[in-house]
Amino acid sequence: MITVIGNLKGGTGKSTVTFNLAVWLALNDYCVKVFDLDPQATLSDVGDIRKEDEYEPIISISNSLDDLDLSKQSKEDEILIDIGTADTQSMKKAIALTNRIIVPVPPSQADIWSTQRFIKMVVDICGKDNMPQMLGFVNRADTHKGVRETGEAEDALKILPYIDLIGTRLYQRTTYRRSFSEGLAVFELEPKGKAAAEVNKFASMIYPA
Repeated sequence: MITVIGNLKGGTGKSTVTFNLAVWLALNDYCVKVFDLDPQATLSDVGDIRKEDEYEPIISISNSLDDLDLSKQSKEDEILIDIGTADTQSMKKAIALTNRIIVPVPPSQADIWSTQRFIKMVVDICGKDNMPQMLGFVNRADTHKGVRETGEAEDALKILPYIDLIGTRLYQRTTYRRSFSEGLAVFELEPKGKAAAEVNKFASMIYPA
């Protein structure tokens, strides 16, 4: 299956989500291929750190969809594509190829507006009758229960067309930044931490057994 992780607005956490999913898949015996199509190449940087520090499993990351030969893919392969809006051609190609799109949405009105524009872009690329599955979730949710923006963002996602809300959140935690900078998934850095539990639940919902 080909899964794109994307949104129009920067800072949504696409690369962090892609990386944690990739490591989770590899550790659960999936054959995973990862593509970093964002010119910022943040995902490639963390892949290099992981390789240099010899963490297992090594996550091989390609920067070009020219390396994706669908005729040689087995049904067991899981392909993750981190897209960036700065490379419009690669982004459109990835969206046209994908089976589904995971859309991380930070809890702000600006990010909801950006998600609306992203959905329209996907419709323009694929057509209403050939839409990939789109799954949205609140990423970098506030950990304070009194903050309303997270719930408001989820309510907004529920009424947007062509996108389904994933019933879980990833929160704004320092563990995500620390682990990413060290080339580790959150469940490798702090296996018993809150972030690890969040990612394990999230990944299990994306890739049910």
